[in-house]
Amino acid sequence: MKFNVGGIDRILRIVVGVALLGATVTGFLPVWGYIGVIPLVTGLVGFCPLYPIIGFSSKK
Repeated sequence: MKFNVGGIDRILRIVVGVALLGATVTGFLPVWGYIGVIPLVTGLVGFCPLYPIIGFSSKK
């Protein structure tokens, strides 16, 4: 597994993931808000499984 998520991309993924999960836990969003786990995990791990498929990397 090669890292393919870099800098700003990682920060945005983590922020969006935490925001979605927080809004879901507090009741502002329905159950679909738990989808925030995906950007949170990919941001923390630094790897997005979709990027190799489309031939993209935000890591320099």
